[in-house]
Order: sequence, then structure tokens, then C-alpha cells
Amino acid sequence: MMYAIDAHDPGRQLLPFRESLLAMLGIAFVTMLVALDQTIVGTALPRIVADLKGFDFYAWVATSYMLASVITIPIFGRLGDLFGRKPFLLAAILLFTLASVLCGLATNMIFLVAARGLQGIGGGILIGTVFATVADLFPDPKLRLRWLVFVTSSFGVANIVGPTLGGMLTQMQGWRLVFFVNVPVGVVSLIFVQMFVPKLRHMKASGPIQLDWLGAFVVAVTFGALQLLIELLPREGISGTTILLFSITTVCALTLYFWEKRMGYPVVPVDVLLDRRLAPLFAMSVLGGFALFSMVFYVPLLFQGGYAMSPHDSGMLITPLLLGTTVGSVLNNRIVTRIRRANGLMYIGFALFVIGCLALVALKGNEPHAVWMSCMGVSGLGLGLVATNLTICSQQIVARDHLGAVTALLQSLRIFGGMLGTAITGALLGHLYTQGVNRSLDSYQATQWFKSFASPELLVDRAEQSALIERLVAAGHSSDPMMHMAREALVVSIHIGLAVAALAALIGLCLAWFVPAVQVTYAEPEVRGT
Repeated sequence: MMYAIDAHDPGRQLLPFRESLLAMLGIAFVTMLVALDQTIVGTALPRIVADLKGFDFYAWVATSYMLASVITIPIFGRLGDLFGRKPFLLAAILLFTLASVLCGLATNMIFLVAARGLQGIGGGILIGTVFATVADLFPDPKLRLRWLVFVTSSFGVANIVGPTLGGMLTQMQGWRLVFFVNVPVGVVSLIFVQMFVPKLRHMKASGPIQLDWLGAFVVAVTFGALQLLIELLPREGISGTTILLFSITTVCALTLYFWEKRMGYPVVPVDVLLDRRLAPLFAMSVLGGFALFSMVFYVPLLFQGGYAMSPHDSGMLITPLLLGTTVGSVLNNRIVTRIRRANGLMYIGFALFVIGCLALVALKGNEPHAVWMSCMGVSGLGLGLVATNLTICSQQIVARDHLGAVTALLQSLRIFGGMLGTAITGALLGHLYTQGVNRSLDSYQATQWFKSFASPELLVDRAEQSALIERLVAAGHSSDPMMHMAREALVVSIHIGLAVAALAALIGLCLAWFVPAVQVTYAEPEVRGT
């Protein structure tokens, strides 16, 4: 028997089925563009840093992207509410694709960090508009959940392909192709958005629009100073530089708070941020981002540097983490409409991540790959449940004319949490690795070799390792134990970073108690037999 869905109701679904399908395909390609970049770069990052000789900028390759995204997401989430989302989607796709080419052409770490920042502007605009576009196309929340399969499927494809593809390209063809692969995806996204995503505009400004450029600048200074403070504090302790950075961060944060309360269209909507119904969701978004990105950017270094795996093997082991987030999202959309209180899934999600993350810390490095993949999959499954429910709960709580701003703020806070996680884990890693190597070299009475072991990039670059081993042997040292102690120091430092990520998820689990009860009732569309 065949079924045909009744004529569409604009109150539930803005476009007829065929037009909705094509528009959602365009949204899916845009989502894949951003997701593929996030998943593919993490696996290649250890090799990139080793090749360009700049481990001090390891975290900045990720956080420059995130910082730019954090600034642009709320701006263009609000502008999308006012002027429609399609023009910003088109401009962002072009910018993101161009920046990807620049990243692939980078000859040093400073250039790469700058190109990643430009890429982050495009990515921020895309993230700030994509999810709100889905809400525009499908006003009915139950129907919206069913169509979100396109978004979750595109994430799934990127999550399956990204890590393994990144490792394979890095190992066989070089890391530059990791960025160039965004070009064909960007072209397809541009074509579909231009042809099939409609021009929509729900709000009209009551007066002239004042863009909050000062707020954006203060956000950039605040977060930039905060990251520098996080990086320098473990190395220098309380010093003139760290005191200055702390003062800049504090003054800018206070300035931002009072300035944003005066703005009609602020970069950081303080009133929304402090809404008692939404504040737990925002805090959980920060903590979820902290946990996820800590794993995405440092577990590859654990595999490649700590356990001497190839980039390809590392990518395969990372894949279940990102695939698990997609599976969690799909399962969530099937389950959330059938339970009395959607919030319960966030407890399960954070608990699964804590279990998976702590299991990774307990492993010794010689376990079968299936064990590693199981731990990564459990962690990803948990975060998939959390991320989807944060969006569902926030969109159920707020009024429709604030959907874009709140959804964008939720996404930007997730990225801000990722920035914090990457920066804090990087600072811990650098400090603890240096301490561990120093102690070990002292026990070998070989502290004069500290400069050679000072950067973990040594443990990724096989050619540099071979050259160092030759020099150690020529000097009469036993090279194998010294290389092993360097790897052990790296493993221990990353394990501590993962334990901090697990703690962040545990705090998120506790905060789920304060989220207002949300229920999404399921209803099938009417069908008729033919």
C-alpha cells in the first residue's frame, strides 16, 4: 500500500514536501561542511604542528577558529532573525571555503592560526543560522524533529568519514589536503542553498539597527586575554604579565556586561543569558563543549604521540567518538517524544561521557582497538544525547521570535566551552609534560638534553626522533628508555586533561536537575491510502 501526506499546513511546515526536502538537503550540505572540518582537523593536528614546528600554537589552531565563531554566532543569529538567513548562509559558505584554501597553503603556524580565525568567522555564521533556519522551515516542533534527520545524517557522514579521512590523507598525501577537501563540499553547499533555501524574514526592526561592533571587539579581547592567561599561568605563576592579563580579562568582562545591557541587539544578550529557565542549559552547553573538544583535539595526540600510532590508526579510533554523537542525536529524536520528561536524557548523556572518559584514562595503551573504540563510542553517545536535548529544551522554552538568538547563543557557548577546554587542557599538558620530562632526564643525569625533549611534537615526527636517537647513542645514552619516559610523560599529562573533562561532564549532570521540565508530544501526520 502507498501513502501520501496531506497538503502541507504552513503553520506546521512552511513549504510543500518536495521543496522542504531540497531546502533541507542544502542545510545538510552546509552542516557537513562545518562538521567535516571540525572532525578532520583534529586527527591531522599533531602532524601539522610537527611539520610547521610550533607546538606552542597547538591550542591556538583550534581556539582561533572557536574565538572567531563565538563572536560571529550571536551577531548573525540576531541578524538572521531580522533580515533573513539565506544571504548570510551564502556569504559564510564563500568565506569558509576561501579560508580553507588559505589554511592548506599555510607555511608557518602564525599564518595557519590567522587563516583558522578567518575560517571560524565563516563557520560561526553558518552555525548561528543553520539550526534557526530549520526552526523557520518547520514551526511545529514535532515535525521539526522528524526533519532534523537530514542535519543529524550529515553530521553522521562527516563524523564517520572525517577522522579516518584526516588520518589517511595526512599519512599518505600530507595534511594540506585536509583543508582542500572542504572546497568541493563548499561548492555543492553554495549551489543548493542558492537554489532551494527560501528567503525568510520573521521580524521587523522598530528602528535603525545598530550593530554591536564594540561588544564584538570587547568579547574578542576578553576571550583572547583569558586564553593567554590560561596558557601563561602554569608557566609563570603570579607575575606581572599574568596579573595584567587577569586585569584585562576582568575589566573587559565587566565592561561587556554593562555595555550589553544597554544595546538593543547585543553580541551577548545578557538578559537572555541570565534567564533562570535557560541559564542551566547555557552552563551545560559550555561544559559539554569543554568535554567534547578536549577529547577531539588531544586524544589524537595521545594516540600518535603517547602510543606511537599512525595518523590513520588514530583517525579510526577517534571515529566512534564522533559517530557516537550522531547516533546519540538520532536516538534522542526517537526517544524524546515518547517519554514524559525529556530532561532525563541529559542525565544519561553526561553519565555515559563520564564513564567513557574515565575508562580512557584507565587504559594502558596495549589494549585491543575494539576496547578503545568502545570507550570513544560511549563518550560520543552521551554527548550526542546532551547536545540535541539542549537545543530541543531551549526551543521549547523561548518564544518563537527569539529562537534565532537563543539557538545561536547556545551554540556559541558550546564553542566557548570548547575553547576553554582546548586552552586549559593544552596548558595542563604543556606544564605537566615539561615537569615529567625534567624529572625523568634528571634521573638519567641527562638534563642537558631537555631542549631536545621539550616539545611533544618530537613524539609525532619520526624523522626528528631518529635524528635525536642517533645523537643520544653517540653521546653514550640509552635512547629507548629516554624516549619511553617522554611518551609516558605525555600520556600522564593528557590523562589528567581527560579527567578534567570528565569532571566538567559530572558538573553538567548535576546542573540538569535545574532545567525546567520539558515534554515533546509525538503526533504522526495524517496519511491517506491510495
